[in-house]
Amino acid sequence: MFESLSDKLQLTLGDLRGRGRLSEEDLSRAAREIRLALLEADVNFQVVKQFVATVKERSLGADVTKSLTPGQQVIKIVHEELTALMGSGGSKLAFAGRPPTVVLLAGLQGSGKTTASAKLALHLRKQGKTPALVAADLQRPAAIDQLEQLGKQIQIPVYLDRQTQDAVAVAKHGLEQARAQGRDVLVVDTAGRLHIDEELMDELAAVRAAVKPLNVLLVLDAMTGQDAVTTAEAFAERIDFDGVVLTKLDGDARGGAALSVKAVTGKPIKLVSTGEKLDQLEEFHPDRMASRILGMGDVLTLIEKAEAAVEEDEQEAMERRLRAGQFTFDDFLQAQRMMRKMGPLQSVMGMIPGLGKQMKGVNVDERHLARVEAIVLSMTADERARPEIINGSRRARIARGSGTSVQQVNQLLQARKQMQKMMKQLGQGKMPNLQSIVAQQVRR
Repeated sequence: MFESLSDKLQLTLGDLRGRGRLSEEDLSRAAREIRLALLEADVNFQVVKQFVATVKERSLGADVTKSLTPGQQVIKIVHEELTALMGSGGSKLAFAGRPPTVVLLAGLQGSGKTTASAKLALHLRKQGKTPALVAADLQRPAAIDQLEQLGKQIQIPVYLDRQTQDAVAVAKHGLEQARAQGRDVLVVDTAGRLHIDEELMDELAAVRAAVKPLNVLLVLDAMTGQDAVTTAEAFAERIDFDGVVLTKLDGDARGGAALSVKAVTGKPIKLVSTGEKLDQLEEFHPDRMASRILGMGDVLTLIEKAEAAVEEDEQEAMERRLRAGQFTFDDFLQAQRMMRKMGPLQSVMGMIPGLGKQMKGVNVDERHLARVEAIVLSMTADERARPEIINGSRRARIARGSGTSVQQVNQLLQARKQMQKMMKQLGQGKMPNLQSIVAQQVRR
């Protein structure tokens, strides 16, 4: 989403990084470029005006002018202000001392609210909760069916009633069922319309009064830019919500909604949808997003995704082999499957500091991973455990079995050697050049 903004900010700030001294003219020029980059990203004009003024004022202060590396100090200021713009610290959901905790999702039709409800339920279950869903969107005929199917897919119960048009009754009955079944979180999917009207707001208010949610979340489509912020303002005037769920953050929108909504409404972004799959919902961390925008990567989120993608016993087994400098094709396959669980490869690579710039313009083909898996699965167990025995005739057989070429098999054998070298360095406490290794593998 932030690719264009990220490129422009990195270019502007990169010009400052290496300079020994910064004049007021240098800072004014950088401020103009930052202003243009934010406006092109569809950030609210008033937000941009205040942001640039604050950055410039701080950059002209003594901390920068007396710094040995003034360019880096300015980058630090921009990072801090971007973080503050999006909400400083992360904002988590609140949970009731006496369950079930009710989470009510509101939003316009087409914002991805029903899918976000299922994603949120799955996200909560990963955190050890026992969630349930309520299909209280009775305005859109397919909404009940959609939520029911999503519930079956993730094996989370959905409370529904096709015989009534009373959303309040459905929500209350869902809460009673959740309480009776010992569910500790109830996610309520409410009706949305193409625009904000009295009927929509009255129904939302009635459902809210009936189930008394501890969290009211407004679902906004990030692809709609400033329209999303306008929608948030209108909802804020009529119904008090606690935070925002931003959907379609993986799209090609310019990022204005993510950078504006907190400053305009005062409500934090709590969760973001980073892909179409139901497990692609994550908590929003303003500081990590600011780091991504400025090309600094996001190591903490990368670690969290890696830990979630592999079981604890698998982690321990791989760590033992890593310390011994062992890296077989079974390990290679396990590592690749773990990487695929972490999300879209392009997104994962963007979290590695410095790698995004190296991968600029490189088309990441996810099908490459499937070809690699086919090659490895075409090997015998002995070949996977002892790759050094794979000679010319074995390579030809593996290529035929996987529907690939001998050249592609050779490339994979070479890639495994490089990965083994990296693992040995890690096992010896050395830090390999991870960026260049990943870049080489993806370019193959």
